[in-house]
Amino acid sequence: MIYEPSVMAVVVFLAFVFVTVGLSFFLGRKTKSSEGYFAAHGQIPWAVNGVAFAGDYLSAASFLGICGMISTYGYDGFLYSIGFLAGWIVALFVIAEPMKRLGRFTFADALDAKFNSRGIKAAAGISTLVVSVFYLIPQMVGAGVLIQPLLGYPHWVGVVMVGIVVILIVVTAGMVSTTWVQFLKGSLLVIFSAVLVVMLLNQGFTTDDESFESIGPISKETLTAESIEGRGVVPTDDGWQDHPFLRLSSIDDAGFDVFRIEAIEGSDQVMLRQAQSVTTKDGQMVVDGAMLGTGPREKQLRSVGRLSKLPDGKTKTGPLGPLEFFTTLRDSEVVLWGNETITHGDGSTTKVYFQKPTSGTEILRPGKHPTFAGIRGDDFKDKMNFVSLMLALFCGTASLPHILIRYYTVKDGAAARKSTIVGIATIGFFYVLTLYLGLGAMTSGALDLTDSNMAAPLLARSISPWLFAVISAIAFTTVLGTVSGLILASSGAVAHDLIGGVMGIELEGHQQVRIAKIAAVAVGAIAMVLGILFKEMNVSYLVGWAFSIAASANLPALVMLLFWKRTTKEGIIASVVVGAISSLGWILLSSDTYAKVYGLDPADAIAPFSQPGIVTIPLAFATLIVVSLMTRESERE
Repeated sequence: MIYEPSVMAVVVFLAFVFVTVGLSFFLGRKTKSSEGYFAAHGQIPWAVNGVAFAGDYLSAASFLGICGMISTYGYDGFLYSIGFLAGWIVALFVIAEPMKRLGRFTFADALDAKFNSRGIKAAAGISTLVVSVFYLIPQMVGAGVLIQPLLGYPHWVGVVMVGIVVILIVVTAGMVSTTWVQFLKGSLLVIFSAVLVVMLLNQGFTTDDESFESIGPISKETLTAESIEGRGVVPTDDGWQDHPFLRLSSIDDAGFDVFRIEAIEGSDQVMLRQAQSVTTKDGQMVVDGAMLGTGPREKQLRSVGRLSKLPDGKTKTGPLGPLEFFTTLRDSEVVLWGNETITHGDGSTTKVYFQKPTSGTEILRPGKHPTFAGIRGDDFKDKMNFVSLMLALFCGTASLPHILIRYYTVKDGAAARKSTIVGIATIGFFYVLTLYLGLGAMTSGALDLTDSNMAAPLLARSISPWLFAVISAIAFTTVLGTVSGLILASSGAVAHDLIGGVMGIELEGHQQVRIAKIAAVAVGAIAMVLGILFKEMNVSYLVGWAFSIAASANLPALVMLLFWKRTTKEGIIASVVVGAISSLGWILLSSDTYAKVYGLDPADAIAPFSQPGIVTIPLAFATLIVVSLMTRESERE
């Protein structure tokens, strides 16, 4: 069984949660003022802040999503890591020191340092809320993903648990507790991921016998209702001639097995390769005829992921070096998994998962994932989608509100720069580890076909139960740290920017803190709802959307304010508004949103491709320039 609750995992998980919450309550006793709540009095050491940067940034997308994408598609998932890391170059050379000089608590402080404009505070505050909420979605999805194997509860329970714990962290101590939680989980995540990689390399590769039954070769003419090895052949609803899948009634009549028909080249014969199916109707999931669940009588998808061939006909490699790991995989054959969805007349759908033997060379080449199809293909839209995503990842890092406010927690610009360098080193080392973790999960025999986000924890469980317990608990703490930073940024935008700056309501420090805590509860509740609604999507993909909105709404205004003297307050307001609305609107009208959120035909989507950055980022820059030139004279007057 893929999901079977572990007592050790539960104990370790609960211990991490209690320590995290206890630390928050302990630090909360010292946090009374707005300076302490929003910026930790600017007294965080730069080395600690650098690791906290990593803790803030290495979210569910980094640990769960990227490892999951690599385990499913190969090298393509690592392209997210490259984009995420490259974005820190912008943060280091462009943003770090100016952010510290310009502001006190929030992103809006920096944008409005020169103008003292309510319009800028309103635009920047709302932008912070939108970006934070979009970035919260994948974190909450990741939380729900972790709860099922740990505690055996449904996805929504995990989302609610994270929401409650994070709200406790934020309302008790603010930035102080958030920083130390992020420092703790960032350190543990990198250390134990490195331990997992060392154990993976020491274990090496092993070929696996055919874990799924095959029938054949047989003649096409025998594919009728006649018996094949004691099983009656039942065609699919569409007829086997039109679809490469057959349903074979099980021996005990408890359900059915699904086979994929594979033609044998140059022959009239075919092979039947056993596959697995998940049928969904009215919210209920059925696996090969039995309910999907965690109870002892409920059938589940079996674990998958294996090597079918090693170089020189070996069956086991023994320990491997860091580079030998890749050269061995390159010369091997891996069984990847494809899927195809069948829609039935009653509205139900069946997704069939089938084996796809693939060369290691193919796995280590980019371009297999639909998002990166433009690397190899000739389709112009695919190429634009790929370039757009890379641009968003590169520009988005230095635009994320919960990253920007971390520059206010150190004492000066030099400390901001040094903490950024520490963050880059920590994050870069971790992203190298994700390539090993993802490819190791691909060949571990422990993948869950229906949820790529669980690749890294399931890999850990295939090696050691205690390692699974620790890695899962750290992954959960990873979600806690990132979500707490996002909610803190959102609550600051509400209390400091919108209520204090836009509405002009004079608030004492403790009043700002009280309102920020109320806002934190509200934003946390919204994040819970969205985390449940978006549960089917890969968390890295969702983060790509958040980066697109951040890069479109925030970066153009911030860069032009720093480096173009003709920038006006009207230009900043227009740029933030246009960037946020255009990127958000593009995402809501994209084919992926149509298919995976609305349940509509993706062919009806209005946006020509899913990633908006290549259009919306230049649009925001152009808007700022045009509006600033038009309003320059009025500002002089």
